[in-house]
Amino acid sequence: MTDMKKKCLKVYVISDSAGETGESVVRAAAAQFHPVQLEITRFPFVESKTAVDRVVQLAKDTDAVIAFTLVIPELKNYLLRRAYEYGMSCIDVLGPAVDMFEQRLDQESKHVPGIIHRLDEQYFKKIEAVEFAVKYDDCRDPKGILKADIVLVGVSRTSKTPLSMYLANKTFKVANVPLVPEISPPEELFMAKRHKIIGLKISSKKLNAIRKERLRSLGLGQDAAYAQVDRIERELVYAKELMERLGCIVIDVSDKAVEETASIIQEWHYRNH
Repeated sequence: MTDMKKKCLKVYVISDSAGETGESVVRAAAAQFHPVQLEITRFPFVESKTAVDRVVQLAKDTDAVIAFTLVIPELKNYLLRRAYEYGMSCIDVLGPAVDMFEQRLDQESKHVPGIIHRLDEQYFKKIEAVEFAVKYDDCRDPKGILKADIVLVGVSRTSKTPLSMYLANKTFKVANVPLVPEISPPEELFMAKRHKIIGLKISSKKLNAIRKERLRSLGLGQDAAYAQVDRIERELVYAKELMERLGCIVIDVSDKAVEETASIIQEWHYRNH
């Protein structure tokens, strides 16, 4: 049986915009083939046949497959023709969805690159939410707790900051509060509405592994108290007791990806508003 861990798929994402959509779809599809390694290279703002030729030739030379989100028909058709001539694998990420909408709406697509990124109201909400998450990360200013749509609480390394940023990109204003036994939680935490507070818990075994890896990446010894089991257990007990006092929903993030946890939080938020 072939060792899947040794396989590496090169994917070139060609776009006449930033290429974020194409990359996201490719990563989502590749997740179904874990642990196959994925090497994605984005080629954004491709607007000419010359540029298409360069990428196709490079893909052929490096044995890469092509995924694209070109919405300009002339470029899209040219890419498909060139890929066919070379006998290369090439997938249109947006085409089937656009075709379906055209049929159902009886209306032709605008064929304008980058519409999704235009500076509309939603865009500014996202920017505002990201700035909010940065300002009130790690409880730098407790006043953010009362201004936030969502308040995340948990011990160190429970993905509070990544979750804050992910949710900010969904336009939620998120503040997060680290729970440390030696530091009293801010009084604002007890003033916030219960349904806005989300407790994040994690198994001691998982947290121990994460913290050891964190110390290793910083070039520090793994015998620091930060990663010791007894210290971790004490923090988790403290966090559990505080979350019970707050009466908040608690999510176990031990084996969850940030996206999965964020989905649960969003569902909870919408149910309670």
